Amino acid sequence: MNAVTPSHRGGAPVGFVSELGPIEAGAVLYLRLWCDGPDAQAQVWSDFATALGPENGRKALKSFECLCDLCARHGRRPLMRHSVSCKCLGADESCFANFVGYATEGEREDALFIATTIVRPDMAPSLVGLAQEFGLALRRMAIKANPPLQKPTMLH
Repeated sequence: MNAVTPSHRGGAPVGFVSELGPIEAGAVLYLRLWCDGPDAQAQVWSDFATALGPENGRKALKSFECLCDLCARHGRRPLMRHSVSCKCLGADESCFANFVGYATEGEREDALFIATTIVRPDMAPSLVGLAQEFGLALRRMAIKANPPLQKPTMLH
């Protein structure tokens, strides 16, 4: 493992994306894709539209787009990320994944606390609302991709 300079601490590997749940892993994947430019952003839209339909996909994309915009415009510093294909999970990515996870689960205080480490405190409540919308879309996508197994019905 290479030493991480103080200016790149947010990129320090802290685990593997495969260790995350579907919502958190989705948050990291889509953050990486979004930051990769227009072609990768088109892939995000395609994934959302395919999984959620055009109308709900557009709503999910808008929430995610606003979430990324707030992070970029009002962030305490730029979020560090790994490449789309990297199996490592960076410190900032882990923070972002947990933030989206807490927001999705309705753990507003925890999500708000983490949001204040990502953006200015006055922007944190807005960030939490957007993360919750985005996370719920990721949950619907995960359920659609892996529907729960139905148990056989007992007749006697």
